[in-house]
Amino acid sequence: MIFFRSDYSQGAHPKILDALIATNLEHTDGYALDPHSESAAQMIKDLIGRADCEVHMMVGGTPTNVITIAAALKPWEAVVATRAAHIYSHECGAVEATGHRVLTVDGVDGKLTPELIDNAWLEYEDDHTVVPKMAYISHTTESGTVYTKAELEALRKCCDAHDMYLGLDGARLGAGLTCEDTDLTIQDIARLTDAFYIGGTKNGLLLGEAVVIFDENINDHYRWMIKQNCGMLAKGRLIGVQFEALLEGGENSLFFQIGAHENAMAKKLREGIAACGYEFDGTSTTNQIFPIFPTEMVRELEKEFFFYDWAAAGEGKRVIRLVTSWGTTEEDVDAFLNALKKF
Repeated sequence: MIFFRSDYSQGAHPKILDALIATNLEHTDGYALDPHSESAAQMIKDLIGRADCEVHMMVGGTPTNVITIAAALKPWEAVVATRAAHIYSHECGAVEATGHRVLTVDGVDGKLTPELIDNAWLEYEDDHTVVPKMAYISHTTESGTVYTKAELEALRKCCDAHDMYLGLDGARLGAGLTCEDTDLTIQDIARLTDAFYIGGTKNGLLLGEAVVIFDENINDHYRWMIKQNCGMLAKGRLIGVQFEALLEGGENSLFFQIGAHENAMAKKLREGIAACGYEFDGTSTTNQIFPIFPTEMVRELEKEFFFYDWAAAGEGKRVIRLVTSWGTTEEDVDAFLNALKKF
């Protein structure tokens, strides 16, 4: 079975495992108050060119989203997101469980726009309705699309006009920053958001994300929020060690190398599928692609390949999701494309 189901189905990149093994017998303080976590945080500050931020080592994407949103919002405040956003569609109501409503809008190619934020404010009347206080976006989106610098600047301007925070989910940030049609840098993201996170789980780590917070109101007692929400890892240095290995070398680090590799494998898949005459749902140029195949073909492909049967695409057709990862090989891609040629 060849896996295109997700970008975290394998363990860790060998360089990450080597770093964990090399530091395994060290004694350090716990709860990410250790030299490795501090070093990784400084590496992130150097990479983004910002010293005026706080960096926290987190165990996963859902707790990062939930804790950051809960830390940012007062009880009567809400977060605006697209209907496909991870916090709304795939986190089991975790944000709502903290007492904050997710105001959803239909995204444009998976993305949130200033106009959609303005529309969300139409629901606000007075002290009988929640106040939209944060805009949540993902880069890449759940559709594999990416924001341009102009789009992110427009969102920043809109959020400022409404006195809102702008938070960015970077679970697949490596792929987003290295795709062929991006003009957005990690320094731009640091300049334009109030908080974002660098995804590790989907970018070669065993587990872990690093959240970067610029607004002091969000960061106020943030570690208390982590602890209260069961997200504080006792052996926190395990995340710091991994990020040290992932980010060593800055712009030439493993973080960017993995993202570029994922995108290259996805591009080869995308071009090969298109050459066979099949269409796609959406315009992703990152490591998630969404080809449309006859249902009978999907059932046959499932015998050899593990992927996500995404959605119906009209009579007798299905959209599937193929995701490439740090461990996807040319041979994996060739095997899938050769299987297509049998139909």
